[in-house]
Amino acid sequence: MTILIIGGSGLLGTELIHQAVAAGHTTAATFAARPRSIAQVTWHALDLRDPEQLETVVAEVAPRLIVNATSGGSDWAVTAEGPIRLAMAAVKDGCRLVHVSSDAVFSGTRVHYDESCLPDPVTPYGAAKAAAETGIGLVASDVVIARTSLIIGDLQSPHVRLVHDLLAGNRNGVLFTDDIRCPVHVADLAAALLELALGEAKGVHHLAGDDAMSRHELGILIARRDGLDASRLPVGLRADSALPGGLDVRLDSHATQDKLHTTLRGARQFLSLSLGA
Repeated sequence: MTILIIGGSGLLGTELIHQAVAAGHTTAATFAARPRSIAQVTWHALDLRDPEQLETVVAEVAPRLIVNATSGGSDWAVTAEGPIRLAMAAVKDGCRLVHVSSDAVFSGTRVHYDESCLPDPVTPYGAAKAAAETGIGLVASDVVIARTSLIIGDLQSPHVRLVHDLLAGNRNGVLFTDDIRCPVHVADLAAALLELALGEAKGVHHLAGDDAMSRHELGILIARRDGLDASRLPVGLRADSALPGGLDVRLDSHATQDKLHTTLRGARQFLSLSLGA
């Protein structure tokens, strides 16, 4: 099978490429700034804001499956409109689409969110992600929309890099004790996405770890895993900051997990010293 990874130079995209290649799939990937040096992958420059370039890339690759692992932040043209254009191109060329969304589509008002919960975003990024979900769902009937949480891996992971930078004095800031999420390991997430993609799944799925924890607790676990002094991590309350967004957003992934062979480990497991994950 030919697979096209959109956003292949990012943390999740890189892991998706490695797993797709290891499984024997013909793999192509896109990049916005520069490609990664990964063997057996064909790279294509892509700006999701350019519909003609997008259609050209999809036509050249001729994939059976597209996985959109891009972020784009709060850039509406990239994060909201780009994935809808991608869905339109996928439908036109008759290929399957898996779109990675975020727990940022939720406000945190109800804390626990399963796949039946409707988006109620309170940030520009969350609003863009929610708009993409809605548009994609209207364009492509068999699409998989996979919401996830904080993605953890090595130093390429923003959350891991933040912990290292804070302890090295390279960045100012604090880790909040009242900002709760359900972190997931990048390898688990990529495996689950490919499993959903290669099966018959469609609709909304939640792919997050089983452990809900604050960003501070997550930082402690990362520091301990990496042999750093966790006691030096700066602490604060998000409620005291001017940052928008939900405080406590917990994705309930049990319904999706029950359908998967891939186990979505909790952060207390995959960040434990004994695993060295």
